[in-house]
Amino acid sequence: MTLATPAYADTEVVVTRAGSQPSSTGAAENFTGAVRVDDRFKGSGEARISGATVTFEPGARTAWHTHPLGQTLIVTSGVGRVQHWGGPVQEIRPGDTVWIPPGVKHWHGASPTVGMSHIAFSEALDGKTVDWMEQVSDEQYGR
Repeated sequence: MTLATPAYADTEVVVTRAGSQPSSTGAAENFTGAVRVDDRFKGSGEARISGATVTFEPGARTAWHTHPLGQTLIVTSGVGRVQHWGGPVQEIRPGDTVWIPPGVKHWHGASPTVGMSHIAFSEALDGKTVDWMEQVSDEQYGR
């Protein structure tokens, strides 16, 4: 019995070396506070996955947003917060995995006193991975 060779079998594995891509600052219209985005990656061809390592200084957070196919966060350091629209603010810590279902309005970021880093994964639908909305107020953040 012979196994069929997938059409993409001749594609090489691509290694992107740590530090080979410059860090970027989180855009002010999408974040509150100091945020750094590193190691961005994006699938090619039929792959729709993309993501980044995002580091939030204390008090920093995203604006409210949704993802058409959902988002997964893996907390790697610090203490953070996450909230979906109408739900409670939840604390997140290293090793925690957060799943945000498709279309759920939410935000995430650091605690008021400790920074937080996470790896964020999302998939593109028609080339789009995120829909940004309004900023999270200090009251919503829970200061």
